Formats: sequence, C-alpha cells, structure tokens
Amino acid sequence: MSLDNTALLTDHYELTMVSAALRGPLASRSCVFEVFARRLPDGRRYGVVAGTGRVIDELTRFRFGDDEIAQVSQFLDEDTVAWLRDYRFTGDIDGYREGELYFPGSPILTVRGTFAEAVLLETLILSILNHDSAIASAAARMVSAAAKRPIIEMGSRRTHERAAVASSRAAYLAGVAATSNLEAARTFGVPSAGTAAHAFTLGFAGPDGPDEKAAFAAQVEALGVGTTLLVDTYDITQGVRNAIDVAGPGLGAVRIDSGDLGVLARQVRDQLDSLGAPDVKIVVSGDLDEYAIASLRAEPVDTYGVGTSLVTGSGAPTAGMVYKLVEVDGIPVAKRASHKASVGGAKSAVRLARASGTVVEEVVYRTGSPTPDGEGHSVRPLQIPLVRGGEPVADVPSLTDSRAHLADGLVSLPWEGLGLSHGDPAIPTRYEL
Repeated sequence: MSLDNTALLTDHYELTMVSAALRGPLASRSCVFEVFARRLPDGRRYGVVAGTGRVIDELTRFRFGDDEIAQVSQFLDEDTVAWLRDYRFTGDIDGYREGELYFPGSPILTVRGTFAEAVLLETLILSILNHDSAIASAAARMVSAAAKRPIIEMGSRRTHERAAVASSRAAYLAGVAATSNLEAARTFGVPSAGTAAHAFTLGFAGPDGPDEKAAFAAQVEALGVGTTLLVDTYDITQGVRNAIDVAGPGLGAVRIDSGDLGVLARQVRDQLDSLGAPDVKIVVSGDLDEYAIASLRAEPVDTYGVGTSLVTGSGAPTAGMVYKLVEVDGIPVAKRASHKASVGGAKSAVRLARASGTVVEEVVYRTGSPTPDGEGHSVRPLQIPLVRGGEPVADVPSLTDSRAHLADGLVSLPWEGLGLSHGDPAIPTRYEL
C-alpha cells in the first residue's frame, strides 16, 4: 500500500458497483449518502464524533495511480479502469464537526455527488469514523471518570501500528492529556510522555542480585529528578524507599503498574508522606477502564495510564456507523430490511438547549425544510461544511478547537447522561420528516 495514496483502502465491491453503474445512467445520477448509527453500543449514553479530519485528509489522496490501477485491472474492464485513472471526488460533504456528540439517527456525515464517485468512499469513510469515534467515545468516558485528573494513553502495543497512531489522536481529542506514541506526536501534535518499563529495572540485575537503586539512579541522571520511577518491579515498599533515597523528595512521581491499585496507592501515599515527600505524585496503570478509574476516584491517585481497554474492542466497541444511500436525483430512497431499515431523504439536525446550556433534545429534519422551532430553547445547527467541489473548506475546526468543543459538549449533557450505568441515550432524538 502506497503511503501517498489511499484509493485501495476500500472494498472490492465498491469498484464492481462502479463498473456496473458505468454501463447505464446510474453512475452519473445525483445522489446523497448519509453516515449514521442506528444505535449506540450497549451501555453507552452518547457517542463522540472523531476522525472527520482524517477522512478529509485521506480523501485528498484518494487517487488511482499506476500501482493501484495494476491491482484493480485484474478484475475490472478497460472502460472502468480508464474512468478510475481520472477519478477525483468533486462533490460536497457536510457533517458533524469532530468533538460533537452524536446519538442514534444523527446524520453524522452527508456526502453529495454522483453515484459512482460517492459510492467509492463508503469503506474509507466508515473505517475511519467507526474506529476513531469508538476510541474517542471510550476515552471521553474515562476522562469523565477521572474527574480532571490527567490520563496518559499508552495502548500502542495492544493494537495495529497504524491504528495506534489514530487511537492516540482520537484519545487526545476526547481529553486525554498525552500519549506514549511518538508518531502521533509528530503527525498530529499530541503531547508525548513516557519514562521506563520493568525491563529497564531488571536490566540492572547482576551476580549479586537486583540493583533497583542503580536503575533509578541511571534514570534520574538521564531524565532529572522530575521523572517518574516505576516502583513495583520487586517489592513495592522497598521500591518507594529506593526511589526517594536516590531522587530525594523532589522526585516527580512513582508509578504502580500491578496489584490492587487502590490499596497500593493508599499505602504508597502514606509511605511517601512519612519519608518527607508529600509532593511526589502517584501514577497508576494496568488494564484500567472507565469503571476501574471511577473506582479509584477517592484514592490518592494523580495520573492514570490507560492502554488495552482504550484501544481494543473490549473497551471501545465499534461505533456501528453505516453509509447509506438516502436520495437519488432528489427522490428519497430507503432500505426496508428488518432491523436495518433506513430513513430516506437528505437530513439535517439541530440540538436544543435550556438557557442554562443543558441540552434537552436533538431534532432531525428534512434538509431544505425550515429549521425546527426551539419552543423556548436555544437552537444550534449540528452540520458544518467540510468539503465543497471536492476540496476541503478552509475553516474546518482544528484538533485543538475540536477538543475544547467536546469538553464543552460533555458539560452540557444532563448529569445522568454522563453515568457509566446502562440506560437510554443522554438526550432523546425527535424526527420532523
């Protein structure tokens, strides 16, 4: 796969549909495709839109060069191959901005173009939005559970190497403070953080046994006393003592990576205080999810490290978004299959809020119809222009702006909408179609 080209980040059937469509008028018919989720993952009260910026970036590189043409020529006719050589998306895209909350039925992305040029984008769009939105939705729950204590994302070793970079970006969007992934730091400007693993401490063992102090001394010499020392490689009580003996009370933090984290955090806090190091912070890690983080809220924990439960399906279930044709030449079309029905016609949405800022309802309505009346509530449109004539618009919100937007959005939810227990979506969706 060429790093400079994204045209083959798609499914075989996208191209066979184009091939068949080119044999008749369908290929050039004006169509509207819509991305939405029929439901939220089990136990979730809201979703977070993430990946929109990556979709736009990948779209600009969705081209069929010589290598891509060589691949598709194995199963496509010459006319289709010739059409693909000149392929450029020339349509329009509107959608929820990154960092926007979404709910079942929200028209998250609307793609307008000819059938042939728009149908090709299904897999690319869904693979990005489903992955990034799942990560961001999970991370937002963890950030809420952490109650303003910082979280470091460190899940790179638990997922695909490219997914790790996207995961770091999505987690940062959701409010995570930093990532261990250096490619995410380079590509997206996410702050990076990291110190040492157990292997470093174990590496200082010699004929006379472990030498934890030597490991700590080497780390402090290289990184300064503000570093974080991993104290549970051997005996955690001795590890804390060794850390303070080496670094003194100015040590930045100690990290606990295993065991009963709540009990250990209390013991370590008491020990640090007794050693005259009350300002040394405590970092905990080790298969933490939002429930574990919430259970530690009353403990003397200063920072959380999260990995597996954030970047894998167990902690970040798929967002379940789909890409459906909803309009052809201005005529609404809809799928009727049981449990997979869609609602025809291009749609827009607004969100209603009380004067206090608390949101109360999302209203989905037919695009082109009058904006719904707020009936005493403020009305905020949810879709913004993203692409016009195949080109990204100039003022798409930045990752930093979208991060702030999500933080404001979470504050606007009714308090029960932030709960980790099972329940209905945080706000209802009403249809005016």
